[in-house]
Amino acid sequence: MPDIVISEAMDLRAVESLKCDFEVVYDPDLVNRPSEIVALVDNALALIVRNQTQVNSSILEKARKLKALGRLGVGLDNIDLIACKSKGVEVFLATGANTTSVAELVIGAMIALVRKAFLLTEDVKLGKWPRLELGGREVMGLSLGFIGFGAISRAVASRAQCLGMDLYGTDPFVSYSDPIWVEYGVKPLSFVNLLKVSDVITIHVPLEKSTEYLIDQMAIESMKTGAVLINTSRGRIVSEIDMISALHSGKLSGAFLDVFENEPVIKGSRFDGVPNLILSPHIGAMTEQGNARVSKMVAENISNFLKEG
Repeated sequence: MPDIVISEAMDLRAVESLKCDFEVVYDPDLVNRPSEIVALVDNALALIVRNQTQVNSSILEKARKLKALGRLGVGLDNIDLIACKSKGVEVFLATGANTTSVAELVIGAMIALVRKAFLLTEDVKLGKWPRLELGGREVMGLSLGFIGFGAISRAVASRAQCLGMDLYGTDPFVSYSDPIWVEYGVKPLSFVNLLKVSDVITIHVPLEKSTEYLIDQMAIESMKTGAVLINTSRGRIVSEIDMISALHSGKLSGAFLDVFENEPVIKGSRFDGVPNLILSPHIGAMTEQGNARVSKMVAENISNFLKEG
């Protein structure tokens, strides 16, 4: 039986490093076979997952010897922390390892949606010449609003400063007097005021009861007409139905989702035919470098913990 079970994609160098000291089962498709995960963790010391494997009581009750859980990322909505604590399972996150990857994705999505230059490739291939439809705007001089001002927001802010944008942020856990706002050139505002002044809004908060469907019809109505919405955080923070309605009406001029209410997105879903919408399959941390950093951090933490306690 394995010491460590890895149920989702992990950098192979980190996997090999674990195999030097432990019996390892690595199968990135295990996430789609939860009954096999349950069987494999029966005697395992550690389980390593990304964001799709549901680490809940059905797994933890069978994991008699489990001591450690590695999360290849930082989100916790697929992990039952209370059950882990009651079982004495230590949870290791890859805090900070994917910051650059997500920040660059946000900047790229923002420029693509504001400039509009990349939205009608198929028309150009067909011999159309949609120059007027792709006029777009410059990001310089626009206002960028951060919902949540943790490490990723700060990384985005440092890059957006170079683009000449006006920066605003809201975060109930960062006081208005905190010098971090000045350090990154961001003006703190209330949530309501941030919605009113921002041309682009990017979301960087965890999924909790207080943030579920934080961006709904009422929030969108408070935004500027023509605002752009970016969500690389968690899917249920944005009401997809309300966002789609706003894209059809023109209240939002564009949106980018890397995360969804239900993952993976089903073919023929609500997103068909929605204008000015860019979707990616939860890849915020999935750059070559980001995956290597995340995997190495988790592998080292799990290895050290199992060896030393």
